Amino acid sequence: MLNSRLLDNLRVQDFAGFDPFDSLNSRLLSATPLYRNNFIRLAWLQLGKRSPVNLRPFLGVPKKRNPKGIALVISGLVNDYHRTGENHFLVEANELSGWLLAERSNVQEWGYSCWGYHFDWQARAFYVPAGKPNIITTCYVARALFDLGKVTGDQSLIDVSLDAARFISRHLYTEADGRSFYAYIPGESAFVHNASLWGAAWCGFAGRTLGDEALVEQALRVARQSAQEQVKDGSWVYGERHHHKFKDGFHTGYNLEALCILRDALQTNEFDECIAKGYQYYVETFFETDGTAKYYDNSVYPLDMHSFAQAIFTLLKVGGTAADVELCERVVQRAIDLMYRPSTGLFIYQKTRHFTNRINYMRWTQAWAYCSFAFYNRFRVELDNAQD
Repeated sequence: MLNSRLLDNLRVQDFAGFDPFDSLNSRLLSATPLYRNNFIRLAWLQLGKRSPVNLRPFLGVPKKRNPKGIALVISGLVNDYHRTGENHFLVEANELSGWLLAERSNVQEWGYSCWGYHFDWQARAFYVPAGKPNIITTCYVARALFDLGKVTGDQSLIDVSLDAARFISRHLYTEADGRSFYAYIPGESAFVHNASLWGAAWCGFAGRTLGDEALVEQALRVARQSAQEQVKDGSWVYGERHHHKFKDGFHTGYNLEALCILRDALQTNEFDECIAKGYQYYVETFFETDGTAKYYDNSVYPLDMHSFAQAIFTLLKVGGTAADVELCERVVQRAIDLMYRPSTGLFIYQKTRHFTNRINYMRWTQAWAYCSFAFYNRFRVELDNAQD
């Protein structure tokens, strides 16, 4: 019932919305010369991200669809179809997949299927214009299209999804500072574990599906890099730059889920110890006894629906034991207790010690909530059926 109401809310908005990082879509800022200044762009973006008051309507930031957000919705719809057998979920997913195909980054420029965000994005290390492809969006879209193609028998969706691995391999594979990894965006040399591992997972999966052993070997080389840099306690820092030396729950969950996808696709036990150590650290570090999902290794706050959503996937896909399922049930309940607003049918973005940010973010919050709950609901039905 809760997830059906959330899906209805997304439908009413035509699956469009605001995003924590979309402030550079401001018509007000883009009309001034200040937009060309990197510092101004970074400060403006952070203002939109950190403000508990939604300034976007006043700054001329429009609600838009986000390719990753749409991919998460498609994945949720596919899981709802598997749970219920109701064909309208696939009809809706197919309609959204058509939008994703139309929103691919310039295929003539990149040569392969790939996707980026719908907003300009200024990070400390680089600037990314809207539409420039990145590895995370591309991986999530490719997975969603592949799963939809498999359940509907649409080979064209499968072909597009596997083609995305060629983009990752040709444009994002990087050798720098003695490392082999997949970069977040073309031309960038920063090493970030979750981005690199997601690329390895999809390239390994696609390589095995296509019978491309060179792609498989490249994916393994990349995954081994992150496995080698795992800390002795099982953790990973976010990345290699000085401002990347933090450890958080949902990126750790990304890492573990990606390694499991690669392991299962290649039927290898090479990463078993790495996954086991990482998962033990994850479970022992990023949860309170009552199931509250922590953001950082050393702090519960900010409470973020993204942390709860990824926890559902990690606990059930990487763990899956009775104890993991029991913990996942506590996580789901705490997400509802702490983050859900029955008055609106939507989830809260973040809570800190001092205030609550209730801004409605489509990709970061609502799409993740819908996708994770759809997966959880399907898991529970299949588990109950298996126990009958």
